[in-house]
Amino acid sequence: MRTCVGCRTKVQACGLLRVVVVDGVLTPDPRRRLPGRGAWLHPDPECLDRAERRSAFPRALRVPGPLDTAAVRSHLQAHGARETPALDTPGSKVDPS
Repeated sequence: MRTCVGCRTKVQACGLLRVVVVDGVLTPDPRRRLPGRGAWLHPDPECLDRAERRSAFPRALRVPGPLDTAAVRSHLQAHGARETPALDTPGSKVDPS
């Protein structure tokens, strides 16, 4: 379970995008392989906007100052805002009962 830095809801890590800081720039890490402290974010532009308004990235990643989020925003636009799978979708491994 991970917490989205934008909306502060806890969900499975598979439904979130990991982001890290590389040379002062917030960088998406979809393969979850980049070194360093990571923050988790729903692949949704609204959650990115909320995280920016709350200054959540510098706090979560423990770095000083504002971070450039352009790379994450372009990643979200290029890959579309994926929704997390609903519990009642066919083939879901979670029992809704």
